[in-house]
Amino acid sequence: MNTDVVTGRSISEKQLPERFASPDYQVLLVANKYQTGFDQPLLMAMYVDRRLDGVQAVQTLSRLNRMLPGKDSPFVLDFVNEADDIYSAFKPYYDATSLQENSDPSQLERLKHELDACQVYHWNEVDDFARVFYRAPDKQKPADHARLQSIIQPAVERFREIRDDDERHEFRDKLNGYVKVYSFLSQILPYADPDHEKLYSYGRFLLPHLPLDGDTGTVRLGEEVDLQYYRLQRVFSGAIELREGEDPYGVKSPTDVGSRKAQEEKAPLSEIIEILNERFGTDFTEEDRLFFEQIKEKAVNTPEVVKLRQANTFDNFQLGLRQLLEDLMIRRMGENDRIVTRYMDDKAFEDAAFAVLSRVIYEAIPKG
Repeated sequence: MNTDVVTGRSISEKQLPERFASPDYQVLLVANKYQTGFDQPLLMAMYVDRRLDGVQAVQTLSRLNRMLPGKDSPFVLDFVNEADDIYSAFKPYYDATSLQENSDPSQLERLKHELDACQVYHWNEVDDFARVFYRAPDKQKPADHARLQSIIQPAVERFREIRDDDERHEFRDKLNGYVKVYSFLSQILPYADPDHEKLYSYGRFLLPHLPLDGDTGTVRLGEEVDLQYYRLQRVFSGAIELREGEDPYGVKSPTDVGSRKAQEEKAPLSEIIEILNERFGTDFTEEDRLFFEQIKEKAVNTPEVVKLRQANTFDNFQLGLRQLLEDLMIRRMGENDRIVTRYMDDKAFEDAAFAVLSRVIYEAIPKG
């Protein structure tokens, strides 16, 4: 019988997989039964306090190897068994089995010293990152992700400027090694130095943004692309009926030959750069105007924005659009970092740009 240690209520065997997958239950204490027969992809860490031998060791530790999108690399903290014994247990079942060196806590300090010396990142940037990343939940803002992106950009640019391929690989490998070593050792050792934790979080965020080898043309999907979710939506169900007299194969001739004048925009995007440059002393160019044009095109083709426009007056449309437009900006930050960063950090700048963008988007979407 499985028991909820908080409430004392029993959980049936049939309920266990579902209850374990909920936010309320993230630790499973195992005696024997679920040591070899509990298939749960969410499992990613195991603490072993009993003797494991032969096939039992393989079956027990293999509870962690179920695949799940976004799952961190699993790890095992074993208080009882020797590494050589676990190696011997797995060897009959694999073509190649390796036994690597024991984890050395001193590696962490050595790697940090070597990474600092590379000067790809500056420590004040790591501190700035930590102040945003570790912000209390009640003080977090939608713009925080964009702010983190802007903080790591100087390091990304310095990395790009390194001409020696071996030097770039060496830095990337060391940073990746630091992240992995800290991830493991922090489960065992209580580190009192907050700099280690800061560099770990900063390094995890930075690694996917370091440019890959330009001469291979290979895209590492695991680092660059993650599918967060998808949605299937029924847009139509039923038969397509032809009204009497309609020719299913005919092509209707145009009745308009382009003589109608295009509707003039009251606040064209050609003005937005002039407005921002004049008011805020920026030096945005025609290329920057094209970025705003892309944001506009994305907005007018976003179903939520279309519905918002068709159901509201302009004033109410603006109220609902601000957060949606901010989300679009963050998603396209890589295309124009300086505009998005200024938009997120400067309220007056945001208001000026939003006033023009919202009007253009509103007028570009039909009333419906």
